[in-house]
Amino acid sequence: MPGGRLTQQERQQIALGLADGLAYAEIARSLDRPTSTITREVMRNGGPTAYRADLAHRATERRAHRRTQAAPRVLEAPPQAHGRDAEAVREYEEAFTTVLMQAGTPKMMARVMTCLYTTDAGSLTASDLVQRLQVSPASISKAIAFLESQGLVRRERDDHRRDRYVVDDDVWYQSMIASVRANAQIIETAQQGVSILGRGTPAAARLENIARFLDFVSEGITRAAEQAREILHTKPETTPDSAAEPRSDRE
Repeated sequence: MPGGRLTQQERQQIALGLADGLAYAEIARSLDRPTSTITREVMRNGGPTAYRADLAHRATERRAHRRTQAAPRVLEAPPQAHGRDAEAVREYEEAFTTVLMQAGTPKMMARVMTCLYTTDAGSLTASDLVQRLQVSPASISKAIAFLESQGLVRRERDDHRRDRYVVDDDVWYQSMIASVRANAQIIETAQQGVSILGRGTPAAARLENIARFLDFVSEGITRAAEQAREILHTKPETTPDSAAEPRSDRE
């Protein structure tokens, strides 16, 4: 499988593949490249609907030129525990960030989420995030505010009275419940529109269907989230009998 930067010809093939509606994996196979390489290339240069081969190639050349002209700056990769391959971890973090972006998460928020999810402790301070992502404190503050509003991170104070941003087993449950609360507001507003627009009219019927659909879905989400939280996050209890050595039948 070839390495190195994409050529202009490869970028043209990517553009043709996108125009034909091919998936990233199919384009990657045709170029004998990793799917993550194609995904990053497209998302970095406008996304699948705005990708242009010539613009992407010039943008890459400009970035390479700026890196060459800039003063040398050696960034130390975070130390890797458990014998992990630092390059493999970096590649995975880029791929995970790209997937979150494709799901609609803004880029900086996706980078912060990836950083937190791939940290063994599951929590970092703002200064930790600034150092790891090499961005401004303001960028971290804005990303954290967004993620908190979506229930995707929570904040707690450590022993040094610093804010720590945490992702744990409960985060996705809280995010689902936050989504249900947001749906509840839409449902209430849609129902108000039914009486205003006149029950029985096409517009009112549309709003009523929206309210009924979201109400049904929200009920299912809440029930599934509660069940998943109870089943998946409950650790098996250890009883004295189970911890004891098995007795011989010949006692």
